[in-house]
Amino acid sequence: MAEFGKALLGLGLLLVLIGALLLIAARFGLPLGRLPGDISYRGKNVSFFFPLGTSILVSVVLSIVFYLISRFRR
Repeated sequence: MAEFGKALLGLGLLLVLIGALLLIAARFGLPLGRLPGDISYRGKNVSFFFPLGTSILVSVVLSIVFYLISRFRR
């Protein structure tokens, strides 16, 4: 049970860190969610938003971060 508690605590800290980074990005005017490639549709009774460009950017950044972490752990 202790390992599960540590995992939940780590996940919570990770979510806090991600939230803080998003707030900082918004304060500096980084247009996450409004990048080219983000799909947005607004009809009369429905709206649809899919952040495709933002998802690709986040994926590339996380891939680089995890690559660097694995490179330095050796």
